Amino acid sequence: MKLYLLAGLAVATLSACGTSVKLDPVPIEDKAGVPVTVSPTPAAQPQGNEVGTGQVTTVNLGGGMSEAEIQSLGRLVYFDYDSFVIRPEFQTVIESHARVLKAQRTRKVVIGGHTDERGGREYNLALGQKRAEAVRQALSLQGVLDAQLEAVSFGEEKPADAAGSEAAMAKNRRAEISYR
Repeated sequence: MKLYLLAGLAVATLSACGTSVKLDPVPIEDKAGVPVTVSPTPAAQPQGNEVGTGQVTTVNLGGGMSEAEIQSLGRLVYFDYDSFVIRPEFQTVIESHARVLKAQRTRKVVIGGHTDERGGREYNLALGQKRAEAVRQALSLQGVLDAQLEAVSFGEEKPADAAGSEAAMAKNRRAEISYR
């Protein structure tokens, strides 16, 4: 009798877990805030402002890029004073290098973190490391293998501009992407 009661209780509990409530579709917007519609079937061709109509950038997966093409991508990411947050205008630099590194899995990069001369030696080494790690993490989030990335801090030891002006110090607050 207890077995039948226990089985009935289990059936009642499991049937209460199910639901027949229809969920509303979640609206999707692109980066510009424009609503995007998703085609209901995979065979349907996107029209107008639907997913899949964005611009496509081709990457040569076979031959790779020449050194001149890689250098033209830009290799510097600048930071604000006392910060290791990547500014939005340098996201395209990171995305470009991520495409190269994903297409050429044998390539490796060293990301050197730099600071201006303000702050103590240990503080600047730590801040430089955080800047290099921020770029390394951003590349990793784009799909680059961790084995391809190395983050190194130079602190204030290798300034891009040795002048003491604010403009010179802004040039020194950077991370440099160097291919090996």
